[in-house]
Amino acid sequence: MKKILLSLAVAAAMVTGAHAATINVGTEATFAPFEFMDEQTKELTGFDMEIIEAVAKEMGDDVRIQNMGFDALIPSLQTGIIDVTVAAMTITPERQKRVDFTNPYYQSGLVIMVRKDDLRKYKDFNSLEGTRLCAQIGTTGAMMAKRVKNAKVTEFNSITEAFMELKAKGCEAVINDKPVVDYYLARRGDGTVTTVPQVFDAEHYGMAVKQGNKALVEKLNEGLKRIRDNGVYDKIYAKWFGAH
Repeated sequence: MKKILLSLAVAAAMVTGAHAATINVGTEATFAPFEFMDEQTKELTGFDMEIIEAVAKEMGDDVRIQNMGFDALIPSLQTGIIDVTVAAMTITPERQKRVDFTNPYYQSGLVIMVRKDDLRKYKDFNSLEGTRLCAQIGTTGAMMAKRVKNAKVTEFNSITEAFMELKAKGCEAVINDKPVVDYYLARRGDGTVTTVPQVFDAEHYGMAVKQGNKALVEKLNEGLKRIRDNGVYDKIYAKWFGAH
């Protein structure tokens, strides 16, 4: 009987262990309010960081987060350095050829940031023709900037650098995700820059994993569903963006 009980205990431990894991997460921590370094605590924080932590907790897992360049995220997935990318990454057909995505967890869109004195001059993408544009490397904002006819596009490692270049008159506009721009204007805006009052190209953010890792996609999707159903997602959203 003791042997039977011992065997059952070992089996139970093995089953429990099979469900628990440490998920290696890659992010690019210069994209407030989604992921950034808190200036006071010196720790990673933001909407994305709280979402992945909530998902992992719901599924009984832990997370280990690595900060790296945005353009290194997909290669790091492909080589197994990280398991999942949570970095306000837009689900695009081009990226879907290289990685698999979870269900969308956030809907965004692109906006054009300009100096307030230039607001009447630049009203849409067509008005940016032939201008100098700034964007963050590897983002959909950078992709859109490159589609503007005869524009000279300068890409930066962080979106903060792009914002600074605009204020220094090194470019005429920055193209980037609306929530990131809104957060910047609310926290660090000085009244000299603003956005064109229109949102372009609605887009969805997803968590990316290595192609073929169906089990992890299913686990993350289940975690996302649970935090939406139990209200945790809404609490995190309200903290960073207000009620929706």
